[in-house]
Amino acid sequence: MRQFDLMILGPATRDVNIDFTGAEDRSVGGAVTFCTPAAVAAGAAVFAAVKVAPEDAEIMDHFDLPAESKALLPSAKTTLMRNEYFTADRERRNSGCAAQSDPITVDELPDVSFDVCHLAGLLYGDFPGELLEALHARARLSADAQGFLRHNEGGTMRFHDWADKRKFLPYMDFFKTDAAEAEILTGLSDREAAARKLCEWGAREVMVSHNTEMLVFDGEKALTCPVKARNLSGRTGRGDTTFGSYLGMRVTGHSVEESLLYATACVSLKMETPGVFKGTHADVEEYIRKFYT
Repeated sequence: MRQFDLMILGPATRDVNIDFTGAEDRSVGGAVTFCTPAAVAAGAAVFAAVKVAPEDAEIMDHFDLPAESKALLPSAKTTLMRNEYFTADRERRNSGCAAQSDPITVDELPDVSFDVCHLAGLLYGDFPGELLEALHARARLSADAQGFLRHNEGGTMRFHDWADKRKFLPYMDFFKTDAAEAEILTGLSDREAAARKLCEWGAREVMVSHNTEMLVFDGEKALTCPVKARNLSGRTGRGDTTFGSYLGMRVTGHSVEESLLYATACVSLKMETPGVFKGTHADVEEYIRKFYT
């Protein structure tokens, strides 16, 4: 059985994105879609397990991985998302969900070995509790908070606190949230204080993303790194690219500080071009030399 550094697990989406001018773009999205190439570029051996409807199997072509490094997990529906952005920086948006994929079940997990599994979720219900239990017994676990806070309520996206957070946060070796999600989880608007609270509740390493900087608290100290993107045309997928590249660095033996710098530079570079990150590790290192030295 092949050993992978990282399995990225979650639903891919069909997205309709409408920018502040009214221009419409259709694309393949989802956390798993943006995390995967960023983690690969960071140097990790990645397996992508992607939940989509079989009739949308061409979505798997968007994952530039060998056939043995990816798997389609069948669903009755592919998640369909509509994002309407109200500002040029894409910080204000309204999201809707016309369809949601089935929950991922224990019996459909791929028969591969991995050091860390990242739950690249989109909506509450993507990952049942029994799946978290099974994965926690197999390997280290990572998750994005949006997969537990964002609820599809009749096509409208609403955020609610994670009822089981105190049970499952101790399972998380890595946990990613944005500033708004961190406040929902902890009641704290200060990003560092929120990250500390999440670690107090059991998570071992917490990233809080923000449009100005990325913050990581490792249980002892907080580190931050500024975002230096020269334009925001590729804003969609910011958090997923950041965390995918961060995990890719961490699972290949890099320190928190090295991983945070690399990940923030990676997403700064990615945001200058729409779509997933298509660069290389060397491209990110060059960006660091130009803008972070």
